[in-house]
Amino acid sequence: MTLLLSRWQFGITTVFHFIFVPLTIGLALLLAIMQTAAYRSRGDAAKQAKWEQMTIFWRRLFLINFAIGVVTGIVQEFQFGMNWSVYSRYVGSVFGAPLAVEALLAFFLESTFLGIWIFGKGRVSARVHLASIWLVSIGTMLSAYFILAANAWMQHPVGYKIQGNRAIMTNFWAVMTNSTLISSFLHVLTAALVTAAMLMLGISAWHLRRTQKAGEGPHPVFSASAKLALIVGVVAVVATMFFGDNQARLMEKQQPMKMASAEAVYNTQNGASFSLLTIGNLSGDPVFQIRIPHALSVLSDNSWDGSVQGINQIQASETAKYGKGSYVPVLWVTYWTFRIMVGCGILMFLGLAWGMVLLYRRKLDTSKWFLRLAVPALLLPFVANATGWIFTEMGRQPWVVYGLLKTAKGVSPIGTGYVVTTLVGFTAIYSILAIIDFGLMARYAKLDPDSVDEHGQPKPTGGDGSADDVTADFDGDSEHHDDRAPALIY
Repeated sequence: MTLLLSRWQFGITTVFHFIFVPLTIGLALLLAIMQTAAYRSRGDAAKQAKWEQMTIFWRRLFLINFAIGVVTGIVQEFQFGMNWSVYSRYVGSVFGAPLAVEALLAFFLESTFLGIWIFGKGRVSARVHLASIWLVSIGTMLSAYFILAANAWMQHPVGYKIQGNRAIMTNFWAVMTNSTLISSFLHVLTAALVTAAMLMLGISAWHLRRTQKAGEGPHPVFSASAKLALIVGVVAVVATMFFGDNQARLMEKQQPMKMASAEAVYNTQNGASFSLLTIGNLSGDPVFQIRIPHALSVLSDNSWDGSVQGINQIQASETAKYGKGSYVPVLWVTYWTFRIMVGCGILMFLGLAWGMVLLYRRKLDTSKWFLRLAVPALLLPFVANATGWIFTEMGRQPWVVYGLLKTAKGVSPIGTGYVVTTLVGFTAIYSILAIIDFGLMARYAKLDPDSVDEHGQPKPTGGDGSADDVTADFDGDSEHHDDRAPALIY
């Protein structure tokens, strides 16, 4: 029971944290692109104002997401000591190195230059201010790289030796250039761009649809944001599919059981088909199936008649290699999470391709159905990210470190009551954070960029009805003061 509850606790907190990680990475890069466009448009006042207004609008959502992401991420590392102390002692020499580098290099790079970016406008030069958001973006990518390095080692251990019942790192460079790491990082990075693009597209579509209903012209901020989101999104979703395909072929070599369980293939097949849908039993006697001939072989090794190993054969092989026990993960979890992930990816590709056609025909801002469907479609990347992560981790079971340490042997020797208490506590706290985060995101996403200042506060008006300089007090170059409450998000 301690093992089961500890897995549930880590799974809940990790999936919740992973809602924010891809969005942070993707939005940081898109904001850097927007601010670069504003900087390069200094000769055109109208164009520069549009890009700056875009940067201000999307910055608020980025900062809300970043703040919640940091808070929820801290809990992850504490759980290694609380619930997985045996695992931590076993892999500490290897696992600790990339996490330490991530904290000392990537996180400090993000936080330091994020402060300059938020509070440095008007205090540092425009070039330094622009460089700060690019360094924040680079920091988010480096952070993802080092964390994925630790996870990739769990999927495919390299550069180590076993000494005194512990894994000792022998080659840091091998860990940081792990083939699994390179593949997963590229997949996560492009998926992060898709996530940010879909969110930006969905919110922009909501605003464009609102102005369309009111009989007004499209707001330039949301018209330009939708175009940027479409261009970045369609490139990123194709790249995500490409790197995901590469991961599948690598998975077939490194973790064949994960690929076999993704398809519920019980016996080795040549030219294996891929099932889009299965109703009934996954053990080989379904009620109804829709299958694509040879698709699984193509996905596994890029060969029309390639061999795909079956669960029974892999189970026999791993039993002979590692001893008695079941090496089959929970099939319904791996089967359906894989399909939900792939299905969301296909839907996003089709939606973005549709949007590109409308953009080419100059009908994007006026399309009724596309703008309407783009709003709920912003949830697709979050579903794909969550199910993809669940598939990656659950498909590795029963191993916490593939081939070296089973999950059941990595849990802390603590009472079930302690785990129940922290599980309930973390779930309650994370639920409250979710309500706060989603509420703030929805509130600021609905704001009209023309009616609020850069802090999300209503623009004050002077006695003659003209707008005051909304940045005067913030930059310290005016004697004007008012009694408004401090902005919640800068």
